[in-house]
Amino acid sequence: MKNYHFFFLYMLMVSCKCSSQEKIKDNHSYKIKKTDTEWKNQLPKVSYYVLRQSGTEYAFTGKYNDHYKEGVYKCMGCGADLYSSEYKYNSRCGWPSFDRGEDDNLEYSIDYSHGMIRTEIKCKNCGGHLGHLFNDGPKNTTSKRHCINSAALIFDPESE
Repeated sequence: MKNYHFFFLYMLMVSCKCSSQEKIKDNHSYKIKKTDTEWKNQLPKVSYYVLRQSGTEYAFTGKYNDHYKEGVYKCMGCGADLYSSEYKYNSRCGWPSFDRGEDDNLEYSIDYSHGMIRTEIKCKNCGGHLGHLFNDGPKNTTSKRHCINSAALIFDPESE
């Protein structure tokens, strides 16, 4: 009898499609639309992996992790302004961190991947995955940490 219950429970679990473990896909229509082939041809390999496949670069390997020059961090995919260097800080997490961004160019959604519930940050213009938002940022400002992949960014120094 115990085996029957185990089998029934197993079949129930296997047959159910658990949407809580999947990333929510939206039907957002982005201003910048390209085919997968066009993105692959435009972007460096690691940037394609991060922006178009929601990947993550290895911690402490991104070129903007310890970068503190004045300027604007833009989307590697479409060039939209995303983050001012004014709001960048050293969170010691291994990725560039900002306590706020250009909300007109950022989109937030719930990410259920990898058995976690996180807030994903995307570029509102091209839909590129940038990173995640956490509530462990500087308490004296926003308490937010925009944890962003360097591979999703291109830096534009402010002109004088």
